[in-house]
Amino acid sequence: MQLLQTQFEWTRALVGLLVGFFVGLTGVGGGVILAPILISLGIQPSVAVGTDLVYGTVTKLVGTTRNIAAKRVDWNWVWALALGSVPAGLAGSYLIDWLRHTQPHAEPIIKTALGAVLTFAAAVNIGSEVFLRGKKQTQLADWTPRDAGTRTRVALAGALIGFMVGLTSVGSGSLIALLLLFTARLDMATLVGTDIAHAMLLVAAASLAHIDIGTVDYGLAINLMAGSIPGVLIGSRMVGILPARAMKIGVCVLVLVAGVNMLLPK
Repeated sequence: MQLLQTQFEWTRALVGLLVGFFVGLTGVGGGVILAPILISLGIQPSVAVGTDLVYGTVTKLVGTTRNIAAKRVDWNWVWALALGSVPAGLAGSYLIDWLRHTQPHAEPIIKTALGAVLTFAAAVNIGSEVFLRGKKQTQLADWTPRDAGTRTRVALAGALIGFMVGLTSVGSGSLIALLLLFTARLDMATLVGTDIAHAMLLVAAASLAHIDIGTVDYGLAINLMAGSIPGVLIGSRMVGILPARAMKIGVCVLVLVAGVNMLLPK
């Protein structure tokens, strides 16, 4: 029995290693990759979402600390996004609690929502790879939050994505990064740092809500983090050696298939 338990823990750590590797190599958000894997391992959708958010909070906190030290965070964008995303993330998280207490088929509903967001996120990432190729930043929109109007626009976009994150754990990195790519006039290093800093605030708020409603498996989160830290380091060292762009598209295609599969009637 103990051997089986240890083997299962190693399986979880290996999942973290795999997810960390692809995050480090391709920059695709961990939630996009991790959530469908956890569900395929038999984890309840609500627990997969809550645990993924706690796992993401810790990993993004480490990244945020490094980016602040390197001065790679645009706080105007972070606060404008968080103004909408944090309360919406809390709303999405507590919607799960409401579903679990009022709907007899809450877990299938959450799984369907996760499948829809995964499909959307993967399709948008694949489409953006095609659309952005050869585009100059000056050819894209400029939503820099200088005034009340642009801050409101950014906050509303953040709210839409934040709600999806609270409900499914997907989008804090992948979708916000795309929003910044299309609307922010930031160099790539600052864009990544800003994305991670905002994601840390969003997933931390959503994590607290999931801790409150009891949808976090702490043992699972610890095992995932044990594998993901070396995975990210290995993946980041492979940048320039492995074809990161092709692998990113490949990962997105797999996520797209997983998302569509969750939407199909069983």
